Amino acid sequence: MTNGPALAHIKDLQLALGDGPLFDGVDFVLHRGERMALVGANGAGKSTLMRIIAGHAEADAGEVAFASGTTVGFAEQETSFDGFATLRAYVSAPSAARGGIMESAPVYRADAALESFGLDADRIPADLSGGEMRRAALARVFAADPDILLLDEPTNHLDIAAIENLEKRLRAHRGACLVISHDRRFLERISTSTLWLRKRRVLKLDRGFGAFETWAESVETEDARAQSRLELHLAQEEHWLRRGVTARRSRNEGRRRKLENLRTQRREILAERRHGAPALHAERGAESARLVIDAVKISKRFDTDPLIANLSVRVMRGDRLGIVGPNGAGKSTLIGLLLKNVEPDEGVVRVGEGLTIAYVDQRRDILAGRKTILDALAPGGGDQIVVNGKPRHIAAYAKDFLFRPEQLRQPLEALSGGERNRLALAVALAQPANLLILDEPTNDLDMDALDALEEMLANYDGTVILVSHDRAFLDNVTTTILGPTGGGKWMETPGGWADFEREHGAFEARPPAPAQRAAPPTTPPPKRATKLSYRDERRAAEIESQLPKLHSEIEALEARLSDPGLFSADSATYAKLAGDLEDARRVKMAMETEWLDIEVRREMLREQ
Repeated sequence: MTNGPALAHIKDLQLALGDGPLFDGVDFVLHRGERMALVGANGAGKSTLMRIIAGHAEADAGEVAFASGTTVGFAEQETSFDGFATLRAYVSAPSAARGGIMESAPVYRADAALESFGLDADRIPADLSGGEMRRAALARVFAADPDILLLDEPTNHLDIAAIENLEKRLRAHRGACLVISHDRRFLERISTSTLWLRKRRVLKLDRGFGAFETWAESVETEDARAQSRLELHLAQEEHWLRRGVTARRSRNEGRRRKLENLRTQRREILAERRHGAPALHAERGAESARLVIDAVKISKRFDTDPLIANLSVRVMRGDRLGIVGPNGAGKSTLIGLLLKNVEPDEGVVRVGEGLTIAYVDQRRDILAGRKTILDALAPGGGDQIVVNGKPRHIAAYAKDFLFRPEQLRQPLEALSGGERNRLALAVALAQPANLLILDEPTNDLDMDALDALEEMLANYDGTVILVSHDRAFLDNVTTTILGPTGGGKWMETPGGWADFEREHGAFEARPPAPAQRAAPPTTPPPKRATKLSYRDERRAAEIESQLPKLHSEIEALEARLSDPGLFSADSATYAKLAGDLEDARRVKMAMETEWLDIEVRREMLREQ
């Protein structure tokens, strides 16, 4: 794609925060027709850079120059609606931008923009949900029709349909766009170039984000080679220093300074390595039954509208079930039904034995009542937290989630969205659990944290149910997708989001197919069984009574074998117990399989 004339030139921006520089010589040009993805590690300063370009923050040095008459629209992560009685008033008001005030959008254009984002112009801002607030902020910048769009995490809290609508708008925008987002699929679809904020400077790729990973790998490889050369050079200089050459002589001062510079470079490289993705790990807890959740023909209505109608779904141990759908489709209600926290109008839900649950909901209620990071991680006080059955110092555990020791007493209301999400995950993942429930876990996380979360889920030896609008995340994590297809009907598709989309298309209400009138049979159909045989019913009851005892026996054997001194004290007893444990697990697996076969037959008979 050929870009048009330059609309903005960012020249040698420099900014220091705390003890060191955040930027040091940021320089790039944004052209008409260019849609630039701005990426970088957590804390690299992406949002700060965008705020400087928008005129909402100042750099220590450098310049942001715009072509004559260029207008700028900025949608920040956090939106304030103070002073606005309605969404119409908010969207049609002028917004601050670098170089002055943007012209306000005409009321008719404000109404049209709000309608296109699915919002009522007369709505009171105080009543908006997170997703509605984000759509209102986007409606405001699009109604103003600026030359340059600056969008900071525009997909947060949007459902997949709204994200795809935003993609179409950005591809149709005639000006330039600079976009920060953790949504990789979104960036792949909209970007024409990529800006990487790395080590206080920016590197530009004149291709979209889809080519970023390969390019970034080549940059990192070259950096590794440069570091190897630096290590060799440093070793040579250290050898020279050990030979006793005095640094007081003027002719050697240059080499002394050179050595100190090399050491500074090495410290900076090591510091870069230490900061990045959080070290996420989830403790599975005791093994659950093979069947985790079995929902049979469940339905739920609100007023007269069916959210969920006649849904049957079975979650087995080790599954990664992704639940998708537009906002308001009933995803959180479905989780409540599956966990038996919400009663279905019809149908039944059964949960397996030995289920322990860690749940991070969309509102992060797991942090409710906690005042500081320290209080969230250790509500009972002290400086220790038990993780994976072992005590750890809170500061060390918090560091795994990118929190510094000096942040531990920071009040929770001062945390950013990404920090709150990481803290909620830290609290949940410290709990031994064999079922993880994650409702919108990707909101506000950067790409490094997303990669770490994906890796943790891949290595987690339990069952996962998650709600997400992040299509790439779903494709990389889930084994099954469950989503609505209209009229309360939900469909289950093996695989990720791409598989569900290919099979069922976009989320649109679909009228039920008209019933077909069947011709009356000429002969009565043969009578079919409608319930299980007495033998099957009795066997299912036997298994259900025996499994808890077998589960307790396995736990007792595992507890005895966990004694570190048992093998050295009595190896014969250890070997016998290990054999008994293997036999008990084998019997338990066989019984669960048999019970599951019986239940499948029961369900098939119900559906006849």
